[in-house]
Amino acid sequence: MSVLFFKRFLQRPFQIASIVPSSKALVERVARKMDFSQPRVIAEYGPGEGVHSREIARRMSPDSHLLLFELDAALSHNLELQFAGDRRVHVIHGDAARLFSILKIDKKRALLRKTHDSLAPGGSFIIYQVTNELKQHAKLFEHTDSEYFLQNIPPMFITVFHKAQSAQSLNDWEYRTARHRKVSELVSADRSA
Repeated sequence: MSVLFFKRFLQRPFQIASIVPSSKALVERVARKMDFSQPRVIAEYGPGEGVHSREIARRMSPDSHLLLFELDAALSHNLELQFAGDRRVHVIHGDAARLFSILKIDKKRALLRKTHDSLAPGGSFIIYQVTNELKQHAKLFEHTDSEYFLQNIPPMFITVFHKAQSAQSLNDWEYRTARHRKVSELVSADRSA
């Protein structure tokens, strides 16, 4: 744990939320739930000192992008220094509608809606928290997978929310976009055959 992380926790315990960064085992488990087989835009809310961010950046393809939304100015600056040489990583010092654990129910649902809407069809949203309370508010996702991970202090729930890929469960704009993407993918695949 860095001195910066510990100082920021002492100054803003409800914003930082944990006295220690995620364990290497938790970082590894969360990263294994992600699909790095093709270029992606990945957003991380509240990366702190970047333990997950470094692993994600290490695994993602050269054409992927990692958006780091960090509310704390000092941690945001630290992330900018860490990733200064990586054009794929973009640090956004700002509020990703605040951290989930301190939000009221209506704000949690609004953030989940915005997150759901920003995901591509078939995309997923991965969260790790001390409680699994958020799962009950995520009814708009097609399905969720959750596990309780003990190899971290404190133990965490890792939950993956999956956005539907089928046109029947998408709104009108998403359906048109998904239909266009599917056609483009078929054309590309047909040319390579």
